Amino acid sequence: MASLSTSTVICTILFTLFVHLDISPVSAFYLPGSYPHRYLDGEALAAKVNSLTSASSKLPFPYYSLPFCAPQDGVNRAAESLGELLLGDRIETSPYRFSMFKNTSAFLCRTDPVSPATADLIKSRINDAYHVNLLLDTLPVVRYVRNPIAPDVLLRSTGFPVGVRADDGEYYVYNHLKLTVLVNKQKNGTSKVEALMATADAAELVSFSGKDAGGGYTVVGFEVVPCSVDHEDAAITDKKMYDEFSSKAAAGCDPSIVGMRVQANRPLAFSYEVAFMESTVEWPSRWDAYLEMGGAQVHWFSILNSIVVVAFLAAIVLVILLRTVRRDLAQYEELGSEAAPHDDDIAGWKLVAGDAFREPGNPVLLCVMVGDGVRILGMGVVTILFAALGFMSPASRGALVNGMLCFYLILGVAAGYTSVRLWKTVQHGDTAGWKSVAWLASFVFPGIGFAVFTALNCVLWYNGSTGAVPFVLFVVVILLWFFVSVPLTFVGGLAASRVHHVEYPVKTNKIARQVPAAQCSPWLFVVVAGTLPFGTLFIELFFIMSSLWLGRVYYVFGFLLVVLGLLVAVCAEVSVVLTYMGLCVEDWRWWWRSFFASGSVAAYILGYAVYYLVFDLHSLSGPVSAALYVGYSLLMALAVMLATGAVGLGASFWFVYFIFSTVKLD
Repeated sequence: MASLSTSTVICTILFTLFVHLDISPVSAFYLPGSYPHRYLDGEALAAKVNSLTSASSKLPFPYYSLPFCAPQDGVNRAAESLGELLLGDRIETSPYRFSMFKNTSAFLCRTDPVSPATADLIKSRINDAYHVNLLLDTLPVVRYVRNPIAPDVLLRSTGFPVGVRADDGEYYVYNHLKLTVLVNKQKNGTSKVEALMATADAAELVSFSGKDAGGGYTVVGFEVVPCSVDHEDAAITDKKMYDEFSSKAAAGCDPSIVGMRVQANRPLAFSYEVAFMESTVEWPSRWDAYLEMGGAQVHWFSILNSIVVVAFLAAIVLVILLRTVRRDLAQYEELGSEAAPHDDDIAGWKLVAGDAFREPGNPVLLCVMVGDGVRILGMGVVTILFAALGFMSPASRGALVNGMLCFYLILGVAAGYTSVRLWKTVQHGDTAGWKSVAWLASFVFPGIGFAVFTALNCVLWYNGSTGAVPFVLFVVVILLWFFVSVPLTFVGGLAASRVHHVEYPVKTNKIARQVPAAQCSPWLFVVVAGTLPFGTLFIELFFIMSSLWLGRVYYVFGFLLVVLGLLVAVCAEVSVVLTYMGLCVEDWRWWWRSFFASGSVAAYILGYAVYYLVFDLHSLSGPVSAALYVGYSLLMALAVMLATGAVGLGASFWFVYFIFSTVKLD
């Protein structure tokens, strides 16, 4: 217990130190809905910019990699969490500044003549459909466009394109922004919601009395209409940044009319206008507009339909299995009540009693894979549970990745304990070699993941993408691995080596029983068995892939938690059924088969990833984006295989233990 406590303290200190490098405590522990900022009339607001992103190219780039206007006091990086950095977010200050409830129209800057290389870069970003992402009070800017199929329907998307390629083949940049800030005025002082959510740290941000109590505004929406405007030279001559600006070309700001053409040796001029509008949307509900993207009703109906179907099929499998096993046990008990059963009376799984718990092939690898699977499954369950409770809302950028990394590190204890405990059980209580098992559990899957991560990161570094993890953070990740994950894994292994192992209910014969020749390969059933768990994930997997690769917001973590529970149940039942079928034909080699019976769902997920790439990501451009997609898809499939395989092996082990401990074979 002392060693476990010490490692936990070390984990907490290191994680807190590394995650909050150059991060203020407020931004580090910001939880959406906790710290509303109330702005006074005329108080300054400043929008921020994030990385340029594209659905067709998975390489985010810095905002100022293109010749946009920079702030007068220079570009400064905003405080970011570890999760934001790993996701490729690079939040920086922008020149867009305005005052609360003061409608303005301002000139920004006129750039130097664009060089041919820069003009080609802008055209390339437009071809790859890169979007500009603005943030105001942590809210991403939203753009509304009409659905070409149904003109009466408005489609909502975050960010706005860098520019557009017109029908004449020329490229035009969006250089004038018509911004709308939706605000909610608190008329009756601090709301009950704010008071309940406020903490001691938030007291400085939330006013409870005084002149601020009856007034002040909260930002509840941020919208944009981008335009390409060819400003008249006379209108921008001698204009300085933030000078009042009125241009006839910008009047109306019609996105269908373009004017600022991207041309070498020609400068670009940028401007913006902002209007404030009061809204009835309250501050705690301001993210609802973002979370409603993507047809929530269809999503919910599909998930509910999947839950009902999978639960029904799982119940049928469970009933059939219980009735079959109970009949076998009843027949044996009937024979046992008359006289001792003869060999001719014993058939099926009872014949392999002396081999059912024989050591599997490559036991070390099996123990390590099961240990890593338990760690991954535990990380997924805890992360989704916290997200479902609202602690990892999409509003808090990077919180989900932060949570996953933290839980993965801490659950090294579970990986070490499970691996060594299984190793000790397979070895009939012998603890020799447990350190090697714990060591491999610390490095096998994390090593594979880190190798793929390093290779992809080098590709991103080479291409100058913000998705590349900075070198300092790269070192931090290595330190977290070696000084947090590895020690905790050994702590778990040490604890497992000192607990009593599971005693097998039957003795193992010295000579292995010959396995009868099968008419059909049992591995064919293993491959087919993955279809039922995949049916559990199919609908949810589409939304997860869309969130990862199309930038859509994923937020129904409650449904995801239910689906995960169903997946665990179905994987356990499928694995048990396959194990029972194998034992009935006198095939005692169930260890690896039970692992892959449920773990084979990963093959279907990988196949779906290929399908998704061909039919939903057909616009994916360039070998770099394809390499990123393939690399991360392989890692995801491997993680799913380990997690579901661990569930299948655990369920099959306790099933085999149960049936052979129920009957006494002499």
